Amino acid sequence: MPQQRSDRIAISPNRSTRDRGPQVPTNERIRHREVRVIDEDGNQLGIMPTQQALAIAQERGLDLVEVASQANPPVCRIIDYGKWQYEQKKKQHEAKKKQTVISVKEIKLRPSIGEHDYEFKKNNALRALEDGDKVKASVRFIGREITHRELGERVLARLEKDLAHVATVEVRPKMEGMTMFVIFAPKK
Repeated sequence: MPQQRSDRIAISPNRSTRDRGPQVPTNERIRHREVRVIDEDGNQLGIMPTQQALAIAQERGLDLVEVASQANPPVCRIIDYGKWQYEQKKKQHEAKKKQTVISVKEIKLRPSIGEHDYEFKKNNALRALEDGDKVKASVRFIGREITHRELGERVLARLEKDLAHVATVEVRPKMEGMTMFVIFAPKK
């Protein structure tokens, strides 16, 4: 007996579908009995049934948008929803633009670091500080080197002195397991 092949595609119940609807309740999606209404000019029209507020919004050719659902009664505005949504996105974009992101760059040193290696790592730290990033300088001790912590402290103290003109020490030298570290922040 030949097998029958089904050409139907099974849709998984766990598959996420993109909700393209409004994220803020608008017009008929507002589920409150009474709402406080503010018109397009910012004037309060008072507390009224949702259907009455919706009728006023439709009469003016605008949308009824819920702006404060936690209030008692919830606050709705009569506005052009598309324009309002555009302005909200624009505000978010401007706020994001003004944010300053400070990252922490790490340089790893050893207690017995060579002169050239030290200069190379110092210059990398200097470059990162001038770019506005913080720098975490860490000295890793391996094996018995941990008994000579003063060598690590000496390396970090030298680095602190060399970077003093562009950085301030945010975290003093601190031990964390087999690693000693210090964090530098750029001077304002």
